Amino acid sequence: MKFLDDVDEIILAMPSITHKRRKEIIEIYKDSGVKMKILPGIYELIDGQVDIKKIRDVDIEDLLGRDSIALDNTQIAEDIKNKTVIVTGGGGSIGSELCRQIASFSPKLLIIFDIYENSAYDIQNELKSKYPTLPLKVLIGSVRDINRLDEVFSKYRPQLVFHAAAHKHVPLMEDSPFEAIKNNTVGTKNVSEIAGKYEVQRFVLISTDKAVNPTNIMGASKRLAELVIQDMNKKYKTEYVAVRFGNVLGSNGSVIPLFKKQIEKGGPITVTHPDIIRYFMTIPEAVQLVLQAGSMAKGGEIFILDMGEPVKIVDLAEDLIRLSGFEPYEDIDIEFTGLRPGEKLFEELLLAEEGILDTKHEKIFVGKPFDKDDDFTRKSLDGIIESTFEGNYSQLEQRIKFLIPSYRDKLQHKKA
Repeated sequence: MKFLDDVDEIILAMPSITHKRRKEIIEIYKDSGVKMKILPGIYELIDGQVDIKKIRDVDIEDLLGRDSIALDNTQIAEDIKNKTVIVTGGGGSIGSELCRQIASFSPKLLIIFDIYENSAYDIQNELKSKYPTLPLKVLIGSVRDINRLDEVFSKYRPQLVFHAAAHKHVPLMEDSPFEAIKNNTVGTKNVSEIAGKYEVQRFVLISTDKAVNPTNIMGASKRLAELVIQDMNKKYKTEYVAVRFGNVLGSNGSVIPLFKKQIEKGGPITVTHPDIIRYFMTIPEAVQLVLQAGSMAKGGEIFILDMGEPVKIVDLAEDLIRLSGFEPYEDIDIEFTGLRPGEKLFEELLLAEEGILDTKHEKIFVGKPFDKDDDFTRKSLDGIIESTFEGNYSQLEQRIKFLIPSYRDKLQHKKA
């Protein structure tokens, strides 16, 4: 591209083009070595996310190439308006975005429930500024504390629960497996039990693709959480559902913020394996689909979001380096560090036995119910929880594998 030799910066000033077309244009020029900026898209301007005066840098989200999602906002509004809604883990990446979007649908009361007061305080201030008349309550507490949950639910009587509180960092949970089960499985059991006790209308569990044929304790703990809520759906009047999706760009602990920090330091960017791939979605996109799926629920479903095409992490790293104005392997190196304990080369969104059914939304599917014997499931879950609180790791492993035959543990080191 000789004509770009004297060009210092490219500004893509076509805000109304589709994401797919935007991606195609960026792909043409990303190897030119010229810094690229972009005029905010129409949807960003309408939503108030970006000021038209602020021409922004091209970011990795622009390379996903997916257009904005068509939502049935009327259905979502009917589901949320004038209802008391609680979001557990409401200060986290997904939880805080759930709070932002729920706030826009005029709930009777929005309750942010989180153990970490700093993040809860941040989203509280943000929502108070944007929605000064929003009835909002921020409560500190742990999903492990069933008495605290009982206190909250008995006082405020929420009608909708979005359960986003979870430990999600795979390598950290490999070193602290009991904490993964206590928080992700027992925590889900506690919140869902209390939700049933107080006849909550709907309980939505935020799940993960790592729950499918899990090779790590975090994924196993979330698969157990899915089994918990499916069992609760048979026990109580509450409609219990799970929404399963892959990685979200920009979430706490995700690769994009890490890569950006590594680039700022001059590299290298660290990638575990040259062939590792993941499904990616933006946080607002994921939450929009969670709310849509929740409004469609009848109880017992595991909804599966269309995550688009999988992305090679090394390609993601190379693109991010180029978008930062550098050349991969010359200005910024990429080092391969090897798969971490329990890490897969690729994630799956569906269990083999589930199959898949369409819904009326093109980006939301539902796994066919897979009925296990109720008594077997409950006794197995009780045994797993017992092993957890006894600190018996080998027994915990055996019991997880008994309930989840596809669970394959690849840990090679001693557990804490």
